[in-house]
Amino acid sequence: MSADIEISGQPVDGQDEILTSEALAFLVELQRRFGSRRDELLAARHARREEVGKTGRLDFLGTTASVRESDWTVAPAPADLQDRRVEMTGPTDRKMTINALNSGARVWLADMEDASTPHWHNVIGGQVNLCDAIRRTIAFTAPQGKSYALRTDQRLATIVMRPRGWHFDERHLVVDGTPMVGALVDFGLYFFHNAKELLARGSGPYFYLPKTESHLEARLWNDVFTFAEEQVGVPHGSVRATVLIETIPAAFEMDEILYELREHASGLNAGRWDYLFSIIKYFRDSGPEFVLPDRANIGMPTPFMRAYAELLVQTCHRRGAFAIGGMSAFIPSRKDEEANARAFAKVTEDKEREASQGFDGSWVAHPDLVPVCQAVFDRVLGDRPNQLDVLREDVHVTAHDLLDIASAEGAITRAGLESNVEIAARYLESWLGGNGAVGIHNLMEDAATAEISRSQIWQWVHNGSKLDDGTTITADLVRDVLASEREKIRAELGDGYDAHNFETAFEVFEQVALADEYAEFLTLPAYEAVSE
Repeated sequence: MSADIEISGQPVDGQDEILTSEALAFLVELQRRFGSRRDELLAARHARREEVGKTGRLDFLGTTASVRESDWTVAPAPADLQDRRVEMTGPTDRKMTINALNSGARVWLADMEDASTPHWHNVIGGQVNLCDAIRRTIAFTAPQGKSYALRTDQRLATIVMRPRGWHFDERHLVVDGTPMVGALVDFGLYFFHNAKELLARGSGPYFYLPKTESHLEARLWNDVFTFAEEQVGVPHGSVRATVLIETIPAAFEMDEILYELREHASGLNAGRWDYLFSIIKYFRDSGPEFVLPDRANIGMPTPFMRAYAELLVQTCHRRGAFAIGGMSAFIPSRKDEEANARAFAKVTEDKEREASQGFDGSWVAHPDLVPVCQAVFDRVLGDRPNQLDVLREDVHVTAHDLLDIASAEGAITRAGLESNVEIAARYLESWLGGNGAVGIHNLMEDAATAEISRSQIWQWVHNGSKLDDGTTITADLVRDVLASEREKIRAELGDGYDAHNFETAFEVFEQVALADEYAEFLTLPAYEAVSE
């Protein structure tokens, strides 16, 4: 153990191969070099949000107009990232790692962020699993006896790892009396142990960057990449990063974000659910004109969401970067044929829209959806690996288009309120137990969709919004709905109720949905409630 870092987590199988003295020294250097800049950028986030909340306005930056107007492109893509027509997403537990790599998808987003609770055994166990997967030594036997192994008769998915966002700290690793930045932990351990191995195998250290809000945050990532490449001894530009455009301020800085990362950039992703959450969060106190109807009424065809998607494609392809579509929430059921058919139809419709808009590929959350997505993109791409040639010069998106929240049609209904309470409560219970990706009513819920649910409730209560029957949404009404949900779950689980984390989940829910002070991310107070 390094004398410069304190480790408080319980032992995890395989951690001695991950938390080596050399790897810990690398983490310490990352924290000392970049931790304070992260802190400054989080403070800048807060100040900007406060200003925008008061004015209800965002616009493209005047100071970076020259970047948007000049001609430049990102670095060419490595061979195994040129075709990204289907990307499988999921947490890095051992079974999921094997299934994702075997899924037939071109890319696996190995998720250490929204689909993974940052329990210490997930943080370190995920790194163990990725190391074993890259070296093709991973295997798993379930308690029921079923064995899982990597296939040798097909191409395995290219790994693109997603670390935690800049806002999250890792309390189990403390440097100079301060918890480490979670993003630097996740990135640092993965890069230190795997960069050279990946390059030797014809791939590379590839990353998805979540929750980015500005080009200055992208600049920080670029500096981290450059430093890490120098320290570990791999060529400059070995890293390739795909940035999730999943916050409303980032939508106004897509060119600038790619420019800052241009020697390391691979593309942008339309992270639709976090993007919707960000809009609610950013304009939560900007007045009733920013209040959205039921979540079920808002999708990618909604005008302000369509504007965001098409601007992303246009921006990416002008810069030689890939545009990757987002996640349809529908997931299939192997026990319910009707639900299965409905999920396949919804996902097909979603991917057909993205392919027609010019996206180069898209996400799915279940192996059974890989062939569904692939069939759609195969029809559009033909022999091409991507659609970089589709420049979308017909697209002309303005700041007003991106902020046209009023274009969302629909009402706020009691069913919508009840659904938000149920999703947030059930998701939080699962998250507290270590599972960050949860199927609820044949929809895949992760932290982003739970954020939408609780943020809508906060916004509705604090704006005095009304249901379509005229009932004002108050904290007491929400508590009544929550009490009904508690009783429903008690009846559902019977004597097994106390073995779950629902009482803690309900407490966290009230904190993040009803407190006067809005919590920036529900996972932060939830993390405080995790005992591990």
